[in-house]
Amino acid sequence: MHDPSYDARVSTSHARGEGQRRGVASTPERSPRRVVGAALLALLAGSCAARRAPTEPPPVALEPIPVSDPGSALPEGWQRGVFMEIYVRGYQDSDGDGVGDLRGVIQRLDYLAELGVAGLWLMPVTASEDHDHGYAVADYRAVEPDYGALEDLDALVAAAHARGIGVILDYVLNHSAAAHPAFLRSQRGEEDPFRAWYLWEKPPPQGWRIYGGDPWRVSLSSAGSAYFAGFSDRMPDFNLRNPEVVRWHHDNLRFWLNRGIDGFRFDAVGNLVENGPAAWENQPENHLLLGEVRQLAEAYERRFLVCEAPADPPAYAAASSCGAAFAFGRQGVFVAAARGDRGAILELASLMRAPTPGLVPFASNHDAFAGERLFDQLGGDVALLRLAAATYLLQPGPAFIYYGEEIGLAGAATLQGDARLRTPMSWTGDRRTGGFTTAQPFRALARNVEAFNVAAQLADAGSLLTFYRRLLALRRAVPALAAGVDDLVTAQDQVLHLRRSLGGSHAVIAFNYGASAAPALLAGLPAGAALAPAFPPELASVTVDGQGRATVALPARAVAVFTYQD
Repeated sequence: MHDPSYDARVSTSHARGEGQRRGVASTPERSPRRVVGAALLALLAGSCAARRAPTEPPPVALEPIPVSDPGSALPEGWQRGVFMEIYVRGYQDSDGDGVGDLRGVIQRLDYLAELGVAGLWLMPVTASEDHDHGYAVADYRAVEPDYGALEDLDALVAAAHARGIGVILDYVLNHSAAAHPAFLRSQRGEEDPFRAWYLWEKPPPQGWRIYGGDPWRVSLSSAGSAYFAGFSDRMPDFNLRNPEVVRWHHDNLRFWLNRGIDGFRFDAVGNLVENGPAAWENQPENHLLLGEVRQLAEAYERRFLVCEAPADPPAYAAASSCGAAFAFGRQGVFVAAARGDRGAILELASLMRAPTPGLVPFASNHDAFAGERLFDQLGGDVALLRLAAATYLLQPGPAFIYYGEEIGLAGAATLQGDARLRTPMSWTGDRRTGGFTTAQPFRALARNVEAFNVAAQLADAGSLLTFYRRLLALRRAVPALAAGVDDLVTAQDQVLHLRRSLGGSHAVIAFNYGASAAPALLAGLPAGAALAPAFPPELASVTVDGQGRATVALPARAVAVFTYQD
């Protein structure tokens, strides 16, 4: 999502609202308009460009795009791996203008491959009005000029695939930029075919309050009318009850999938359709829309979708909806458990005993409402950072790291809101550039750039970066960790342990969240089984006794992983 401090959404629940497309009883103005004949289609496609006035908006790309699957260069099951969320503007500048770009990400692919990630989530790279966070999309089929061109994205995808890494893009279904040609045309009046692409009412409906404000924005260019925009007046909501709009989005998605993109992260899907001022979030129509998108993606080989729906992640994780959703709410449980909070440890055990399929764990992301940078949440305590990382990265299924987390990247001391979380990556300890650029960075660096950077940690076998590398290598080496099913889950005081099984292969995982050494008392295991040490490297083997019990001595704030076979 985007920060309300710069044309973004004001959200603490990350729920979003919109009104008319969905709220007020259906009116002729809001009902989908029929496309009348080939002549109108030609007009919409801009075939009459020669007769346009100089101020007329550019054409909207409307040509249908059929499925043309290039196949997948990725291994079976790559979608269960660990992804890296990357803010391209803040990752690596390749051309010395102080702004990160796609060629810069290409330069860092070897680092990401050595870290062990299976996929990249690129925050919006489409051309935007905001030229920053990217969620105000101005062109759904073009790359943000600051980042490069379509050819650069193609090159990134090819280079990532050559290393076995997938690439998914951020996609915004809910709204466009106010500068999008379709919205500019919708402002011209009720007779314009694009009017029905957005939510317009005259007079503005009353009684709506979303994020402390009225989502109905009075338009100075369309007398007496108001359009619905739940997050910002610069991000008008699409009318997703209009099948033409939905078909257009589907064509946009196929545009990217046909180029070899491996899937999408969908933004703010809890707010796609509204049914009134008291029913503007998580409406049934949202799931129908996402189910269609999921079916579209299933026409391609080995693609991956994940949705952002903070107010009700399980509903969107369902196979009838998006199929996967970020596990909002659990990031706080992971952090609290790492601090040794007994209630959080018990809650974590309960979640493991009754898993919800499709929920995807993370510890922090680009939105302040989801929490500060993990380093800042845990006061820079590296032992706690390791424990939090192990807690969520050893959950089954895919998981997402926010760029820089693996080196303990902190927020910027001089910034507020989301911008504080979206600082340039610290590649070196250079206080001026952080190795991110050769010029002046577009934004302040992390406050701990001198001590916590990639160059310093690559030279330290005991660094946080080394820990992340070993943890991701462990997931790849032990298939049960990413694809298995949990049982024997036990939480006692500040110790949590469990078994995860995949066929005849088993992993036994034990956490000590306390500040003192403690034993993990394992039970229910096969008598006489030999538990082979898997993580950390210094771990010793353990033999299960005749009653199916074993005791593992755990240092303070530590994790241990063993394996055995039936």
